Amino acid sequence: MNNIFFNAHHSPMGAFASFTLGQPGAKGGLGLELGKPADQNIFIGCETSTPDVFEALPFYAQGADESARFDVEKAEGRKADAPRLMPFERAGIRREFKLGTDTWTAGDLAFRIYSPVASIPEPGKASVRALQLALVPAVLAELTLDNSTGQQPRRAFFGYQGNDPYSSMRRLEGKVTGVAQGRITAIATADAGVRSGLGFGIEDVVAPKIEENLVFGLGGVGALTFTVPAGKKVTKRFVICFHRDGIVTAGLDTRYLYTHWFKRLEEVAAFAVKNFAVLKSLATKADALVGRASKLSADQKFQLIHAVRAYYGSTQLLEWKGKPFWVVNEGEYRMMNTFDLTVDHLFFEMKFNPWVVRNALDMFASRYAYRDDCGISFTHDMGVSNTLSRPGYSTYELFKLDGCFSHMTHEQLVNWVLCASVYVTQTGDKAWFKKQRGIFAACLESLINRDGQGTGVMQRDSSRCMGGAEITTYDSLDVSLGQARNNLYLAVKTWAAYLALEKLLGSAIAGQQAERCAATICSKVRADGTIPAVFEKDNQSLIIPAIEGLAFPQLTGCKDAYRRFAPLLAALRRHLDAVLVPGRCLFPDGGWKMSSTSDNSWLSKIYLCQHVYRQILGFPWEAAGAKADAAHVGWLLRDENTYWSWSDQIVAGIAKGSKYYPRGVTSILWLNE
Repeated sequence: MNNIFFNAHHSPMGAFASFTLGQPGAKGGLGLELGKPADQNIFIGCETSTPDVFEALPFYAQGADESARFDVEKAEGRKADAPRLMPFERAGIRREFKLGTDTWTAGDLAFRIYSPVASIPEPGKASVRALQLALVPAVLAELTLDNSTGQQPRRAFFGYQGNDPYSSMRRLEGKVTGVAQGRITAIATADAGVRSGLGFGIEDVVAPKIEENLVFGLGGVGALTFTVPAGKKVTKRFVICFHRDGIVTAGLDTRYLYTHWFKRLEEVAAFAVKNFAVLKSLATKADALVGRASKLSADQKFQLIHAVRAYYGSTQLLEWKGKPFWVVNEGEYRMMNTFDLTVDHLFFEMKFNPWVVRNALDMFASRYAYRDDCGISFTHDMGVSNTLSRPGYSTYELFKLDGCFSHMTHEQLVNWVLCASVYVTQTGDKAWFKKQRGIFAACLESLINRDGQGTGVMQRDSSRCMGGAEITTYDSLDVSLGQARNNLYLAVKTWAAYLALEKLLGSAIAGQQAERCAATICSKVRADGTIPAVFEKDNQSLIIPAIEGLAFPQLTGCKDAYRRFAPLLAALRRHLDAVLVPGRCLFPDGGWKMSSTSDNSWLSKIYLCQHVYRQILGFPWEAAGAKADAAHVGWLLRDENTYWSWSDQIVAGIAKGSKYYPRGVTSILWLNE
């Protein structure tokens, strides 16, 4: 990594919370249910060899003296004290970024954050203990100060400046020592020799003139400090905690599932410190998951790690009517269970938590299914910003449009089929399939009706469009990927859905539709081997996601499809070979360009297509592949983009949309290669 100063998530699983850190300045912090970093000052540092002079990692901004807001007349003309806190020189800071751990070192200081990456046991089947360990809304940290060569005691500190307008900072006392913002966030420890304090500034806490003033209730900065004797090296353990009590959503009354066992912030902290060793081991085991993937390059590992962290920061495990309700929020947009993201999260969730796939599918089938003139389909999402939408309607889809915010009826129908088929095939859950068999059959009928011309490809826009046109998940791109009707990308996914239905339902009609779809696609191949992005109006655009749907047959038990439809694979392979060149679907830096006619390229979809390119189509990943990986890492680490952690929509190298986003976990497929 050429730039180590990028924000990354450090998140509990299912708490919709993130300790975001890495961007210099007040650009990270303890965020709960946010679509962006918390923009808080984070203080992680130590005393230098000069008494009462401190250095800290550069995750804070020097602000005005808060006391001036209260002591107005005396504040006028007052000389500011010389700063006693300085940032470490950036050139001397090191970072080791792994899947479960993120370690910063500077001088004699080391700060390591531990984040869980593990399976979440299914509620109702797992033990309380297993659920508590998986769902405790906390991440861990260790702060080490090496004073082994020092000549005098030195202090170290970890704290933050809260910025929630409804909650003051406070101290925690009792089973843990800590500082908190109201009832929602906290940093705590049970280690001996650590004291808590509040003040207007961090210097007031780490070097107070009068110790008794550490209880100052107006202080917006809270921190934990400890002293390391000369000749000693000391590590202290901390837990970074989150909590939201009561009903947290509108539209449906839901609570966080973790509130069954953790009623207050203090209970979260007490459990986390008591089980620190066990929780730490979960994070270190996660490091090995990617570390063992020796075939992945350093650039590929970085992208995978960064994306997984961003995914967990958007996850939310709620309880509705006594049952779990799994939600993945859509990054900066905060839409809930956006279905065209669910189908891309599928690969990750099937590896770790297959039950959450079933959970989302059940909610789509029971509350967010609808019927139009062609039959059944499903909504784009289930709500936004903790507000569940009304049954049968999303928060996103509008009427009489042919661009962004139109309906995604065909796409979401295909997505339900693919997600459900992968779930049944991979888990062998025959009871669930039997229960939902009628939905599968209705989906097949609806798909056929949307063809209408016997091509196997979508031809009819939903009546919900009211004269407009359906779109795809690529809503902000041009017609090449944005239009659903006669679209090559959606045609290949539809082909995969027909294959899955043929196998699960034993349906000859589904098989025939798959054959028609493949024949239609092959008939569109041009003399130069390319296939137009849209099969109408002499469209000249060329797209990489033509191959996206090829990922599914191997996951739905239809591996023979690659031999059965060899002409289709050959056509798509030739297409990719022809378009993945400069001037078509490669940027000048070697990065992948999803469409020849748009500079808006989505990393999550690139990751998925890269997997298909190598694993299904058999292309070698040589110098051009390494160059593409380096370009994509470069996009994420551009100064303009690093604030937003992992972002998806990159327009000519700049993150323009889908920031702070969970969708990049499509990269988990790389571990299967």
